[in-house]
Amino acid sequence: MSGRDISAADYAVAITPSDVTVLPYPRGLYVGVSGDVAVVMKGKSGAVVFKGAPVGILPIRPAQVLATGTTATDILALY
Repeated sequence: MSGRDISAADYAVAITPSDVTVLPYPRGLYVGVSGDVAVVMKGKSGAVVFKGAPVGILPIRPAQVLATGTTATDILALY
């Protein structure tokens, strides 16, 4: 942990993975059905894939959830 205060989300929004759409940075993602989650992180380090992401919360701040490479479904952005 970086020492930042991580608090509970106030609301959630369903995500449709897209190679074009940019998100307002969520606090994390909730994965409803496990699979790969391809994202571009807030730091813009290029695309990365979280292989076999389990059902539950991914504590990441993505700028995009990409359609290419994402097999997980029922993804929510947590704000």
